[in-house]
Amino acid sequence: MGHVIKADAAAGLLDPAAGHGPIARRDARLRVVAAAAYAVTVVTLTRLDVLALALACSLAALLLARLPVARTVRQVAAMDTFIIVMIAMLPFTVPGEAAFELFGLVASWDGLAKAAAIALKANAVVLMAMALLSTLEPVTLARALHGLGVPERLVHLVLFTVRYVDVLDQEYQRLRTAMRARGFRPANSRHTYVSFGYLIGMMLVRALERSERILQAMKCRGFSGRLPLDAHWAPGRGDVAFGVMFAALILGLMVLEAQGGIAA
Repeated sequence: MGHVIKADAAAGLLDPAAGHGPIARRDARLRVVAAAAYAVTVVTLTRLDVLALALACSLAALLLARLPVARTVRQVAAMDTFIIVMIAMLPFTVPGEAAFELFGLVASWDGLAKAAAIALKANAVVLMAMALLSTLEPVTLARALHGLGVPERLVHLVLFTVRYVDVLDQEYQRLRTAMRARGFRPANSRHTYVSFGYLIGMMLVRALERSERILQAMKCRGFSGRLPLDAHWAPGRGDVAFGVMFAALILGLMVLEAQGGIAA
């Protein structure tokens, strides 16, 4: 889990050095709105051919963002591990016409369709989010959220989470190293579960202690509870063109869904 967190925080989302394509030059607020609108639209789609088209569009956006292919694939694979069990179980738990039988369990076509739809939706949304948001500086993302009217406290929470998730991962790695040095080997036993419980508790305690030290240090530097988030935004022609094309993409997906699919 720790390596996944580290991968996402340090080398994945919000890594401004990850890409430098034309998407990286677009207005941050526009990219945030586009990512949110695209996610909502894709989640509401039900037809597999339209979802496959959405996934293709996400891959095209990923190429435009010029993100490192190998690292991007590893991050998407890490996300897929969270849903792979659910996707594998759906064909055998959703009733419908039998498709095949495995170890006495019957898989249905309806279950296979639902599993494919979930996989397409998840990957399409994540890939587009990575293409649009991964090249944003954390501070730029915070200012964009503030510019869109997101409450300031929530913006602060996002900023501090992005800043310190890697620190928490380093603390986790130190604790795991200490456990291994004491001869701990994880297994399916009560001792392992208790040990990981202590590990999580120790991480929470140390995170609380660190947060108090950071707060004291920030107060010494004049922190008054508010970070400067104001920014001057001046959208250009490229931003307008990007917004129009992205709106056309979303509208096109909705029209295809309403018309019954690509082949209709």
